[in-house]
Amino acid sequence: MYDDILTIGPITLHGYGLMIAIGIIFALLMLDIRARARKFDPNIVYRLSMISLLTGFVGAKLLYCIIEFKAIIDNPWQVFSGSGFVVYGGIISGMLAAIIYCKLKQLSFFSYFDLAVPSIAFAQGFGRIGCFLAGCCYGRETNSSLGIVFRHSSIAPNGVKLIPTQLLSSAGDFVIVAILLLYARKERKQGHIGALYLILYSIGRFIIEFFRNDFRGYIGGLSTSQFLSLIVLALAILMRCIGTKTNRNDAKHKPL
Repeated sequence: MYDDILTIGPITLHGYGLMIAIGIIFALLMLDIRARARKFDPNIVYRLSMISLLTGFVGAKLLYCIIEFKAIIDNPWQVFSGSGFVVYGGIISGMLAAIIYCKLKQLSFFSYFDLAVPSIAFAQGFGRIGCFLAGCCYGRETNSSLGIVFRHSSIAPNGVKLIPTQLLSSAGDFVIVAILLLYARKERKQGHIGALYLILYSIGRFIIEFFRNDFRGYIGGLSTSQFLSLIVLALAILMRCIGTKTNRNDAKHKPL
């Protein structure tokens, strides 16, 4: 596909960055609507969003550098490329930053995480479309009629039919959004909506990894992302088991 959407003089608009930006904007709009409907303090939601967003980008880039350590050593400038992020690094670092902030401010992390997860999945859906435009995260070769052929990619193999793993991941993320919004329509124990997101995402990511063909590092017989998926799945199940009952104030938050 074409990552360079528009060039004006020395400035080039890349599809990957554009879709990331669109995803963040729409995710924040969704978050704001749902937060106001549930009587959350918009200032706290905004600060938590910015903290998690910034640390998420750093964590996603850091995990990418760890996985691609040898390539980074050979070409250090690769660190500053517009692409090159690992989603799990962003999820983990963003969650840790939010947990620390909530701990310092004596807030319920679970209630804010439950509020945010549909928006997180929404942003990820757009981000995967960006991956498709950039040609990264590509799939294995296939003879299926559903295969796609890259012609001008600097990342994916050109001229061969590949499984569109980026678009499959994107569709899966949007399905997760729909499931979470439906699930959140009824009152749930704190942490259960967030746990459901982690469970669905980790299972989907574990499966899609079998169809990808870009190098992502390996731990034993599993890709790095599959290994992390198993850890996240276990933590999500634990989160669901220890989820506390919604407190009296949160019970007044009416879902959309």
